[in-house]
Amino acid sequence: MAKKAFISTLTLLVFLGTAGAASARDLSDCERNGSQARLAAAATKVEQQPMAGFPARDCPSPSANARAGTPAEPIATNKAALPKVPAPTALPAEVGASSVIHTRDFTVLVKQPEKATAETLILLHGSGGDETTLMSLASRIAPRAVLMGVRGRVVQDGKKRWYKRITPTRFDQNDIRGEANAFASFLQGMVKRQKLDLDHTTFLGYSNGANLLAALSVLHPGLVERAILLRPMSVLDKVPQVSLSGTRFLIIAGDTDLTYAPLAPALEAMLRDHGARLDTHTIKANHGLGDEDARIAGEWLTRSTAVSLN
Repeated sequence: MAKKAFISTLTLLVFLGTAGAASARDLSDCERNGSQARLAAAATKVEQQPMAGFPARDCPSPSANARAGTPAEPIATNKAALPKVPAPTALPAEVGASSVIHTRDFTVLVKQPEKATAETLILLHGSGGDETTLMSLASRIAPRAVLMGVRGRVVQDGKKRWYKRITPTRFDQNDIRGEANAFASFLQGMVKRQKLDLDHTTFLGYSNGANLLAALSVLHPGLVERAILLRPMSVLDKVPQVSLSGTRFLIIAGDTDLTYAPLAPALEAMLRDHGARLDTHTIKANHGLGDEDARIAGEWLTRSTAVSLN
């Protein structure tokens, strides 16, 4: 009896030992497998995610942990490769791919000096200028005249202008005529409201503004009687057959103004062919304005005003 009890006890102890060894082996394998999984995750920079509901004594496989995190390998999306877009080609210079805005009204600035005479100078700025640009020069040309600076209605690529340009020497013909018509209406409105006397008005234009004045003279003959054109060129492709016999122009070009000085003679010929009286000067200057412009224009204006009063 005692022998049977001893054998039973021994059998039980052997069973428990075997189970404990198996349990210890399983725990060691879990630790080893877990370390391997963590090493694999570190190698692939995969963050291990806890797996909820997994039995405590079971070992999560490294592959399961890898699936729970961010995939180490990029996933194929089966998307077709995007076609290569060719680089945009430069537009030819004559293609006007620029931003052009036409404002509704002309902006006007009037400066009246002390002891002003009845004479008025209307100032038309160049490209990029505004109603203030020619004020200083005009006050030297005619110190006692009323100065009226006018801003063109066109803004092209951020620069104020009198009409749209296509290249530095080619311009939108419809825009020239449209803006000349608008400016003529503006002047006629000023005359009608008795704000302007054209018999005592001289126009002073620089570059873009001078070109608009020359176009205005032939598109609306009779509005301009005297005009000072600084660094001008002819911009109209088709000039109407009109008479400018009552109009006087002073034209001043710069001898080193390489772009525009060579084009001034064509404007002079056009105005003469239409009967205008011209005084022309080419001075040592580029496209910018200076003391010589003020001196010549002042002397011419004094003579021209004296003639108009007789």
